[in-house]
Amino acid sequence: MTSPTNPKPLKKETPKIEESSEIKEAKKKKNFLTSTFDEFKLVVWPNKQQLFSESIAVIIMVSFSAAAIASVSRFYGWAASQIFR
Repeated sequence: MTSPTNPKPLKKETPKIEESSEIKEAKKKKNFLTSTFDEFKLVVWPNKQQLFSESIAVIIMVSFSAAAIASVSRFYGWAASQIFR
């Protein structure tokens, strides 16, 4: 006869009581909201000056990008009209 490799006695498993789906959903929502609130605490919010200067930078870059796309589009439109007269 061989001896068992695990000398610890086996635990009797206690039957788990199934939670209703409504309780599970409520716990999920609570965990989600708690986690979201904890993440918001970690955010470094900008002050007014940072917000203003970064907003201006974004507006300027979007304007330059739109102007560049419009100029390239107009150039190709003009080139196509010259070629396909």
